[in-house]
Parts: sequence; C-alpha cells; structure tokens
Amino acid sequence: MRVRARHSISPENIDKILVRSTNWVGDTVMMLPSLAAVRRAFPHAQITVLANPWVVSLLKNHPAVDRIMIIDKGKGLLSTCKELARIISEFRREQFDLAVLFQNAFEAAFLASLGGVKYRVGYNTDGRGLLLTHKVKRDRTILLAHQVEYFLGIMEAMGWEVEGREPRVYLDDEDVTAANAVLSSEGIDENHLVVGINPGAAYGSAKRWPAERFAVIGDWASQRWGAKVVLFGSYSERDIAAQVSKLMHTDPVNLCGKTTLGGSMALIKRCNFFVTNDSGLMHIAAAFDTPLVAVFGPTDHVRTSPVSRNARIIRHSVECSPCLKVECPSDHRCMLSIEPEEVWDQMESLKKELKIVSA
Repeated sequence: MRVRARHSISPENIDKILVRSTNWVGDTVMMLPSLAAVRRAFPHAQITVLANPWVVSLLKNHPAVDRIMIIDKGKGLLSTCKELARIISEFRREQFDLAVLFQNAFEAAFLASLGGVKYRVGYNTDGRGLLLTHKVKRDRTILLAHQVEYFLGIMEAMGWEVEGREPRVYLDDEDVTAANAVLSSEGIDENHLVVGINPGAAYGSAKRWPAERFAVIGDWASQRWGAKVVLFGSYSERDIAAQVSKLMHTDPVNLCGKTTLGGSMALIKRCNFFVTNDSGLMHIAAAFDTPLVAVFGPTDHVRTSPVSRNARIIRHSVECSPCLKVECPSDHRCMLSIEPEEVWDQMESLKKELKIVSA
C-alpha cells in the first residue's frame, strides 16, 4: 500500500499521540496489535485513546495506553454537536502532535483536523482525504485480509515495525476479584471445569445460532464433562440467555447482562472452554487463548475469525454466505445446517488435543 504525505514523521518530534479507537468490542480487540505497534514506534510519547465508553475495559489496562478520553455523543443532534465541540476543544488544549485514526469514519479525521493535530494518519476513506496529512491508500489485498491485518496495514504502510500480530487483552485486578466472588457464590471454585456459552451477537439475529442448540451443548457439557455452564452476554441479550437456560435440563449459571465488560473478561479468562457466535466476546476469549468453538454463518470468517491457536470455527459453505446481513432474508440455512453434534465433535477434539481434564 502507498502513503501520500508531504512530510515525514520523526519519532523524536512526537511527544503526544492521539489514537482514535474503533467503536465496537470485536473491532477494538482486533485493533490492539496495531495499538501496540504505535507504542513500539513511539516508545517515549504519551498515548491517549479516544474511545466509546463501552470499550474502555479493553483499553484501560493495556500497556500501550497512558490515558483514555471518552466520546459519548448521546442521542439527538444537539447532544452530538455539543460532544463533538467538547472533543475539539479538548484536542486543542492537549496539542497532540500525531493522530492515528483506526476508525474509518469522516468524523475521526474531522475532529483531529479541527482539533489542531499536526499529523493525521489513516486510511483514505469516507471522503476524508483532504483532512489527513498521511493518507494510506487501501489496495485489494488489504480489503480481503483479516481485520487484524487491516489495522496493521496502516502501521506497515507508515514503516512502523510490527512485533506481534495476535490480540492480547489485560485485566483489572478488581474485575478478577469480582469474577472470583461471583463464581464462588455459585459454588464454582478453581477445581471445576467451566464452559462458557455466548448465545447472543449484537450485530443482529442472522449471526445467532438457535438457542435450543446452545442449550443442547450446555447439557452435554454438564452431563458428559461434569462442567459448570455459565451463560454470557450483554443486557440487551438477556432474553436469549434466558431462553437457553429454560431449554436446558441442567442448571446453568446465567450471568447475561449481570456483569460489566471487565467482569465478563475476567470470567471468560477463567473458562476452560467457550462456545460462541461470531461476536465481541468471541474475540476476547481468543485474546486470552481460551479454548473456543465459534459458529459462523452470515459473517466473513476470513476477515473476523478468532485469532488464537486454541480456536476452531464451524461454518458451512452455502451460496448466499457471507451475506453480512443483520437479519436473514430467507431460510437462515448457513446457521441451521450446523447441528449440535458437529459443534460437540469439535469441542471433544479440541479438548483432547489440549489435554483438558473433565471434572
């Protein structure tokens, strides 16, 4: 890929860096190797990340991050305008030397430009070319690559060294303590085999394997492995988790909507196994190298598969997949063709490969 720029960037002249994070949990996890590369390229600079409040837990303990600035536009045009004006004012006070914009939106470049950031680096997309001082032109290869590689493409185009390509997330001690307390209150200790099940997916129903099939997997894990089954998900997904719980013949621990993202991260790290749709929590589990099996349907497994040696994906090649649609316009065949037995076989195979002992 090519970079169009009038001036080079010398690390010794960069003291304060602004990084515009991506908006969603999964994208933010996949961005983390690139964030680490920014730190490697500018080891002595202060790095501030501008992020939405719901991804802060992924960033606040990361060794590349010195400070987090939250952007929360709220609802309505007036609220949005007030928040953007506040951000621009804060940028001007901070006097950033460099902005690295992982968010592709026009808004990211607009804020950095009006905020007086001297150098502004990002992909030349969304009509923002005039607002970038260093425009990275995307080629066909990067558009077809995994999202981790997509973000790293900016780093490599700029000539910044990349050391690691696997996302890693870092926990808060308070979240670990809280997670242990939650599990202990449910009678789960360090000797139990814990299987996490994540039946939701924020993007839409097309990404969700049926609740009754997750319920079958939960029962088999409990009955055949002696596992403690924990249900995960956000507050908006609690109905899906409740349905899985109701359909199971054994009793899972339903924590869907009852923990923060940081708490969910700590709980996922404790899991011995994780079964999930393509989702943000899937990427968190992969970043911990938690053994996982992910069910893929309408999304592109080439671009958003979990990056972990302990991850396996199950998908069926059908003519309409990946369609990337929020709701399935036809018969949902990409997901309905995947039976519980196929998922269980992958779980058993991975369990044997990793020598995970049943309870």
